[in-house]
Amino acid sequence: MSETEVETKPEPAGSHSHVPGSFQQILKLTRAQFQEYLSSRRFVILLGIVAMIGLIITVVIGAFHDRAFLQALVSSPLAFYGSFWGGAASFVIVLSAVFFGGDAIAGEFQNKTGYFLMGLPIRRTTIYVGKYIAALLASICVLIVFFLIILANGVYYFGGDALPWQFGPSLLLSIIYLVAVLSTTFLFSSLFKTSAYGFVLTAVLFIIGFSLLQDVVQSILDYQPWMVISYASSAIGGVFGTATDPCTGAVINTINWGLNGIYGIPGGPAARAGCPATGGPREALLSGPTWTPGIAEAVVIMVGYFVITSIVGLLSFEREEFA
Repeated sequence: MSETEVETKPEPAGSHSHVPGSFQQILKLTRAQFQEYLSSRRFVILLGIVAMIGLIITVVIGAFHDRAFLQALVSSPLAFYGSFWGGAASFVIVLSAVFFGGDAIAGEFQNKTGYFLMGLPIRRTTIYVGKYIAALLASICVLIVFFLIILANGVYYFGGDALPWQFGPSLLLSIIYLVAVLSTTFLFSSLFKTSAYGFVLTAVLFIIGFSLLQDVVQSILDYQPWMVISYASSAIGGVFGTATDPCTGAVINTINWGLNGIYGIPGGPAARAGCPATGGPREALLSGPTWTPGIAEAVVIMVGYFVITSIVGLLSFEREEFA
């Protein structure tokens, strides 16, 4: 841990030395690391960034909600949250993972704190898990702050209808995505002994790399990008699942709970060309080339990333030498 200290108290005379079990050690390490995160400068900076994002969204909506390009988004709670929560929550999650996980393991090597911890009767797995849980809790705190900002906007515009039931599954998906992203970040951090490398690699991969890879796979290779974690994140907004029927103008439900992704964009140009008014049959309200994951499919992808990166990250940390 970068600055966390583990207290040791002298045993009373005649007593037997007692080493806490792994579970108790994880709890202590998690509590100490979590308290360090909450009092750190990075936590304050991240909260400031999230508050700025929320302020920008609030100002833009307030100033331009009567313009054509925003009227559809503020026409219903589902459209509103699908765009502003679904579109920005994944970015806040990535920022949190980078801030709290980018140097979580690499910092042990760079700051030499690992030498101190390795001299104690504590397993590396305990250190890894304790730091991970602390980073997860700190990230959830940041995500909740952003959630409250978006919800406050929703209450202002929609009153009693500001909290649709879809927000529950969407928030749960956000937590699962955070778990997966943070686990992947810890893996990258465990591969380096310098904090800067961990920060830069995770930031570049999640902000640019995975999105670029997703575009290449689905647009150029014309293949479903199920192997890219950023692809699964669109399910956070997809839970709200609404689109405007290009033929009737009605708001329709496009949510997909299944394991199979959908190829296309609801209400695209191809759908308009198939409206009955044009004399042709109505086609599916989809046009490509893009893929939208099913909710179950997104969960499987996220859990898969969490399991694989957790195992590889732990193995990497176990084998790394403090030299």
